[in-house]
Amino acid sequence: MTDIRERDEADEAAGGDISVAGPPATGELQENGQGQENGESQETGQAPAAGDPAVIVVEPLLPARIRRPSDALRFLATLLALTAVVLLALVAKQTLNGLEADVTDGTSRAPDLLIGVASFLAGTAVLAVPAAFAVERVFHRDGLRVAEGLIAAIIGMLVSFVLGEWLAAAGPEDLRLLLTGGRRVEPLNTLLTSVVAYVTAVRISRRPTWRTLMWMAIALDVFALFTGAEATALGVFVTYLVGLAVGYATLYAVGSPNTRPPGGTVIAALRRMGFTPAKAHRIGDDAQGSRRYAVTMSDGRRFDITVLDRDRQVAGVLYRIWRRIRLNSETRRRAIRSLRAELEREALMAYAAQAAGVNTPSLVGTSEIGTDAALLAYEHLETRALEDVPLEELDDELLIKIWRQVELLQAQRLAHRRLTGDSIHIGNDGEVVLMDARSGEIAAGDLLLRLDVAQLITYLALRVGPERSVMCASEVVPKQALAGALPLLQRIALTRGTRAEVTKDKELLPALRERILALTPQVEVEEVRLERFQPRTLVTIIASALAAYFLLSQLSRVNLAEVVTSARWGWGGVALVAAGLSYVAAALMLRGFVPEKLPLGRTVLAQFAGSFVKLVAPAAVSGVAINSRYLQKRGISPGLAVASVGASQLVGLSAHILMLLFFGYVTGTKAAPSVSPSRGLVIALLSGAVIVLLVLAVPQLRRMITKRIRPLFSGVIPRLLDVLQSPRKILEGLSGTLLLTLAFVVCLDACVRAFGGSLSFTAVAVVFLAGNAIGSAAPTPGGLGAVEASLSLGLTLSGLPGTVATSAVLLFRLLTFWLPVLPGWASFTWLQRHNAL
Repeated sequence: MTDIRERDEADEAAGGDISVAGPPATGELQENGQGQENGESQETGQAPAAGDPAVIVVEPLLPARIRRPSDALRFLATLLALTAVVLLALVAKQTLNGLEADVTDGTSRAPDLLIGVASFLAGTAVLAVPAAFAVERVFHRDGLRVAEGLIAAIIGMLVSFVLGEWLAAAGPEDLRLLLTGGRRVEPLNTLLTSVVAYVTAVRISRRPTWRTLMWMAIALDVFALFTGAEATALGVFVTYLVGLAVGYATLYAVGSPNTRPPGGTVIAALRRMGFTPAKAHRIGDDAQGSRRYAVTMSDGRRFDITVLDRDRQVAGVLYRIWRRIRLNSETRRRAIRSLRAELEREALMAYAAQAAGVNTPSLVGTSEIGTDAALLAYEHLETRALEDVPLEELDDELLIKIWRQVELLQAQRLAHRRLTGDSIHIGNDGEVVLMDARSGEIAAGDLLLRLDVAQLITYLALRVGPERSVMCASEVVPKQALAGALPLLQRIALTRGTRAEVTKDKELLPALRERILALTPQVEVEEVRLERFQPRTLVTIIASALAAYFLLSQLSRVNLAEVVTSARWGWGGVALVAAGLSYVAAALMLRGFVPEKLPLGRTVLAQFAGSFVKLVAPAAVSGVAINSRYLQKRGISPGLAVASVGASQLVGLSAHILMLLFFGYVTGTKAAPSVSPSRGLVIALLSGAVIVLLVLAVPQLRRMITKRIRPLFSGVIPRLLDVLQSPRKILEGLSGTLLLTLAFVVCLDACVRAFGGSLSFTAVAVVFLAGNAIGSAAPTPGGLGAVEASLSLGLTLSGLPGTVATSAVLLFRLLTFWLPVLPGWASFTWLQRHNAL
């Protein structure tokens, strides 16, 4: 085969099966594609060789224009590059200024003659080359492409103008200085933006001669801009990326000519392979979206033709990229393959499966179809997909036959990787046929083979139940291999469709694990970690980075030397004592909701250990995890331990809300001018009510909240009934709950007074209770960033100067979050060494 150049993506087939006579298609692919509209069908034929009969192909008309997702991907990639360039420029301002000085100095040293010639030619060339290209395209009756380019140029001009005006009027000062260099120049060069958008939309990059001329013209223009001090280095980069983004967005919006070969071209390719087609028609696409044709030969043989279109190679690329990043290297697949690689992969897997003795359609040939597609011709077999087979026909004998075919693959180290209902077929003779070899792997490792077993046993369990699925698998699969699939019974290991079905049945995977363990109780299997990270980890990292940026920006506004020297550190001592008292209060709170006896000293150490875990876990998670583990080590069963912690959390949440309402009411009734007005409380309560109503109104959010809360509070009521039998426990739990909140409020109030602030205690209490609620919901470790932002905003709105509010909050967080880390680590280590955690 010749090398196949990569293009773009889309697949829009439409219409019914009504045949409409049409002219025979040629073997060449016209760039403008077919001229018919969606919704019709076509009969296309290829001019036969001498003596061959004409073949009519019945298929839906291919659309004349399609929106290629590859253009959308390029647009998104350009936006990401633009964001990265801007952020890097803001972070490395000194380096960029040095680069700008070097560029300016270098261009100013150019000979005057060169500067004069460049200045004269730049403006002319940057317009003359696109104009000449437009004339050439019009002469070749390709004016539509020129029109697309003009649309992109106009949009580019408008976008450049709007962005420039916004940057000049209200944009970030640092960014405006970097883009203009402090001179009266355009932040984004309007002409250059339009030109780049135009050449991108007309795809001039595919024409080497025109591409070279265009780049020379742009280089001259940029040189002239630098010598005339009319642009900066960052301004040129941003201008180019904005023009590129506009060009790709225009291409995606207006669509591109469809270059897919029609059915007539497929017939011509089959003739070149030595076959003599008699009739053909389009059938349904395969599971991966590739076109399929049913072709009958003159000798009566029937073939199923799979057509691999180049523009399908990036189908689902974002999902594949995400899986490639998220999963370890042995399980991931290449995100994007060339057309040749895809063709060779499927052909090799098909031949290997045939050699292994697997029942699979025989691959009788492959061929290119021009430069934009390739085909694979399979022997036709009369089969039904397993997903279409009624449940009553899925007897144990059929299930065992499926496993025997998979066992043949496994014996030759072949991994199928798509053992689902649409790739497992049943023939008219009752034999099992495996389809869809494109996703397979030859010379597969142990992990991939185990993944196949886990996938098939899960899919069959969805159809016939876990017990029958495991029983039939055990008739064929060795116990060691069956046990090897046990740690891979994870949602992330399954195919997309199976994963969606398993999500609806939460008990399926645990039931499968129980059945396999019952069959293989003596087999030891190591745990397998498929994921590099979980999505929540990524969210935490991003949120933590934003929190760190916020904290650094807050610190930059405070004169630390002045703050330290002017602070009244007597109040700082009060704040330190209050922060330490909060750990005793937390221990009393936990003891009050555990009927069993807990030592006060170790319970306090467990609360300090929780402050250490906050560094790597959100605030709402770390305390629950540490306390549950501590109670289990005290001999309390896991269910009762979680119920006790849940009871303390439930009572704490109720007390938190009641105290917020109480202090808010008191704050609203006071006349002190430094106290925030009561309407702020009303607005906050209404906003909270609206959020609650939205959560309750959206089923997905409601189910998500219920799923997370139910395990925590499922045993709370019985546990509370046990606690209610002891008045001493009730008093201890409630006093600890109130003391915990009051200790934090006293600590924040003392921090405010340490820097000369003057707010009422009730106003500080309202600010803390609201800020702490926000911090508990934040995904960052210990609510980092969210707590500081909410407390600073609350104190500022209550009447404190911004610098005082920021200083007070930073001291508060130092005493309650950062300072306890070291004793928390010591407590954590000591409790672990004494088997108490």
